[in-house]
Amino acid sequence: MSNGSMGNGSAAKHRRALVLYGSETGNAQDIADEMGRMTERLHFLTTVVHLDAIEPSILLDYSVILISISTAGQGDLPNNARHFWSMLLRKKLPQTFLCNVHFTVFGLGDSSYPKYNFAARKLQRRLIQLGAEEIFSQGEGDEQHLEGYESTFIPWLNSLRVHLLVQYPLEDGMEPIPSSQLLPPKVLLVLDRQENNTNGQSAHSLEKFPTDRMTTNKAIGQHAVPPSMLGRGKQDISSAVELQITLEHNQRVTPDDHWQDVRHLSFSANGSYDYVPGDILTISPKNASEDVDQIIDLMGWNDIATSPIKILSQAEPISDDPRVSSLVEGHDLRLTLLTLLTDHIDLNAIPRRSFLALIANFTTDNFQKERLLEFTNPTFTDELYDYTTRPRRSILEVLQEFNTVKIPWQWAAAAFPKLRGRQFSIASGGELKYGEHGSTRFELLVAIVKYKTVIKKIRQGVCTRYLAALLPGTSLRVSLQRGDLGIVKSDSSRPVLMIGPGTGVAPMRSLIWERLHWTHLLQKFTNGAAAQDSKCILGKTVLLYGCRNYKADFFFSGEWEDLKQKIPLQVFTACSRDQKEKRYVQDLVKEQGKLVYELLHETTGVVYVCGSSGKMPLAVRESLIEVFQQNGSMERDHAEACLALMEKEGRYKQETW
Repeated sequence: MSNGSMGNGSAAKHRRALVLYGSETGNAQDIADEMGRMTERLHFLTTVVHLDAIEPSILLDYSVILISISTAGQGDLPNNARHFWSMLLRKKLPQTFLCNVHFTVFGLGDSSYPKYNFAARKLQRRLIQLGAEEIFSQGEGDEQHLEGYESTFIPWLNSLRVHLLVQYPLEDGMEPIPSSQLLPPKVLLVLDRQENNTNGQSAHSLEKFPTDRMTTNKAIGQHAVPPSMLGRGKQDISSAVELQITLEHNQRVTPDDHWQDVRHLSFSANGSYDYVPGDILTISPKNASEDVDQIIDLMGWNDIATSPIKILSQAEPISDDPRVSSLVEGHDLRLTLLTLLTDHIDLNAIPRRSFLALIANFTTDNFQKERLLEFTNPTFTDELYDYTTRPRRSILEVLQEFNTVKIPWQWAAAAFPKLRGRQFSIASGGELKYGEHGSTRFELLVAIVKYKTVIKKIRQGVCTRYLAALLPGTSLRVSLQRGDLGIVKSDSSRPVLMIGPGTGVAPMRSLIWERLHWTHLLQKFTNGAAAQDSKCILGKTVLLYGCRNYKADFFFSGEWEDLKQKIPLQVFTACSRDQKEKRYVQDLVKEQGKLVYELLHETTGVVYVCGSSGKMPLAVRESLIEVFQQNGSMERDHAEACLALMEKEGRYKQETW
């Protein structure tokens, strides 16, 4: 929760901003934080919280509501917004329920999905249906844009700021808090057992901050810093299960001379955990020790790195109303700066504009300060993109280049972004899920991220770098959560078309093994009646797989041959580099047009598209339209309408990353 700066006088009581977010990966949460800082500087008493932390009636208590929300899966709301959404859909709510609520929405989406920014649009419509007034036009960001969602968010936010100043003018003599003035941190580090002894600290001392309005948090778990401790709202994990898994094997499945290292990892967990194809394991990585050492040296934190510290956080609820959940639970957590930097802070994230603005306060070098502030100027958006996003420059590298920046260690949790877990689609299903002595097995197919940027520097993914180095026997904490493919056992007799190039084949493999398992269960249930075999019970199963080379990255090729003997499985491959003209999965769709049309139109089958986002899903969709046109003698409008109907019926599913 974020309690903003207030002006004195009665005006402060009437300037209350509630910033809400629904976020899966944290991007919408970052947007909400930035909106919250903007309203703080306009002297709104500001609260930032995820949507599920409140009931809709709370919206009536605030002057203005700002919402940042991403779209998940097949046009769904994120997990931490779904309870709020269900409350908004209650039929008994009158059309005047949210009269006098003033709001605006910024949506984050991926234009490679059919239901682009669908969550933001339907939330906006529902709020208006219930009587709320949209005071500023909805903004939308596209992750497929060259400059990401910031390309539209920054100008939208600047225009919103101007609008708020007009609609909610400041009292005479009051001015917005300038961007050059440092706002108090939402969380602060202090030495353990010395939180009240701040004498003798540096220029950025605790004396600047209202520690009487902060509380020391109580422990909730060993070696765990919850999201709220890093200035984040408590996440709703009702659809996720935390568990400990142990690595059984970590095998490279591409040749050593292949351009990409792809790993097949197998884990086991004690106990039974039910999961279905499309479900996800979220793995929280650790930073490499050399990166942690470098940041400690750069900032001059060596003397404090291993000392016990505590995190102070503002813990006032957004209202005394019992309808509101408390956002920051108490913690009396024992940790060090070293463990915080290793396990919980993202040192390799691409720095956001707000980070550069913040660290400009921590240098006395005028040239470096001016350069950092130039990057935060919306006029220089292209320069910021060329410096950060285009070369994928990390926070650590920025601090190495702006070496006069010395962030006080007390600010570490507030200044740096949180190290978020990475999601991986589970590749195991059916009998592959069951281990010895009642244990559960999980398999992943992971492409290790390592590449050279335009400035000739090697970049590595934080999580895949961590996974690549794991040794068998290593235990780690993960979360298991439902995916968005919505696969159910009742669909086992329905034909399926699976399109999964590269590691996108992981959930497809899970589905194939699961369909085989469902068939075995049905055979047992029918007691072998009518001599049914799996090929009679199961609907057609077609996999269109894409890779570069048949010998290098045709994953599970031997397994497919074995499965063809057990279920009606057909596998078609497009190896893009094995012939002069490149062939991709979208080409396979057209080459197998007659079969595709039969599966999807004539026998009302289901299509699943999984793999990299961007051009592939759009190209596949275009190929499907062409197949419907050619094999169904349709006009384009009719073919597009058929795909739209499939989406509505839940027969067109996409999960890309």
